[in-house]
Amino acid sequence: MFKRTEESGLTSWFFEIDRRLLYMVLLLMVIGMFFAVSAGSVVAENMREPWYFFFVKGLPFYAIGVCTLFVASLLNKKIILKLSILDVVIGFMLLAVTIIAPHIIKGSARFVAIGPFNVLPADIMKPGFIILTAWFLAEMHERFGEKLFIARDAWKFRVPSWWMYIALFVPALVVIFTHPDVGSTLLYLGVLICMLLIAGLSWWAFGGMIAAGAGILTIAYYTMEHVHKRIDTLITGTGDKFQITQSVQSIQHGGFFGSGDNAFIKEKLPDAHTDFIYAAIVEDLGAILAFVMLCLLVYVLKLLVTDAMNARDKFVFYAVGGTAALFGIQCCINLVSTLGLFAPKGMTLPFISYGGSSLVGFCLLFGMVLAIVREDKWRG
Repeated sequence: MFKRTEESGLTSWFFEIDRRLLYMVLLLMVIGMFFAVSAGSVVAENMREPWYFFFVKGLPFYAIGVCTLFVASLLNKKIILKLSILDVVIGFMLLAVTIIAPHIIKGSARFVAIGPFNVLPADIMKPGFIILTAWFLAEMHERFGEKLFIARDAWKFRVPSWWMYIALFVPALVVIFTHPDVGSTLLYLGVLICMLLIAGLSWWAFGGMIAAGAGILTIAYYTMEHVHKRIDTLITGTGDKFQITQSVQSIQHGGFFGSGDNAFIKEKLPDAHTDFIYAAIVEDLGAILAFVMLCLLVYVLKLLVTDAMNARDKFVFYAVGGTAALFGIQCCINLVSTLGLFAPKGMTLPFISYGGSSLVGFCLLFGMVLAIVREDKWRG
């Protein structure tokens, strides 16, 4: 469709970047903006705000997200690594604020109030977590080869070493868990397990990490009342099922072709613009178009996996693989919660749900991925 007729920085960027992945991200953001009005208007009216409240409130984040996506995609690997360090440092600082002066919403101290906006540190530091984990695994692989998990020197107090990595990220996960934010804790752990698996983690060790995840969930079950209630409700079918019931009924009311202006069940659906936005989409558009949107999400995952498999640099392989894991796991958590197959976890649907921290975090991460894939393919 386009022919390369001149050499310039932007021309090279346009023809070398994974344009399919870029277009899909922009398309998902447009869909998200549309439903910030459709689903968000109901929530806004319940708050006695104008129907366009969440659209207007989200516009700065959409603008920041698009700029972040494009600017990050122009960078090189060295700057990406420095930016990732900065992202993690900022994330740690914001996590410290949640300990000292948290902004509590619905009983969770996981937010930081910055002006009129509520920022979620766990979302902000996802890009840095994945990129730095990928760098760490690549460095360890270069030093120790296939024995990066079992080499004695890999566990000495040196840089890089497994103790360095554990000392950096485990305290952050402990803080996130105690907010309480069990969903984000399990998400981080799930992504880490996937990245370790593609780096060659043994199945015995994999089983141990799964057991650790189960242990975290068990601790949450016995120490956090809301987790206890949600899991009991999921298993026994009794208790407070209002969210799940409304979500499932919204989906059923949508039918195959959607309810359009008659979509009234979502009016009583809590968090219809965030955690349960897919239910609102099905009620509005119907199962057929909602399935098409699912196909778009799967296609993004497929593009990420393809880019990872084609990577020549181990760092790029791990980083893009980790991004695919994050995107896929977070989509699955949101969707199974929406369908009532798992307890609600307060997890957004990437690029679709309203949420500034999540949107900007994913835009930064995908911009970084576009940049390193481009450099690996054309500059390596």
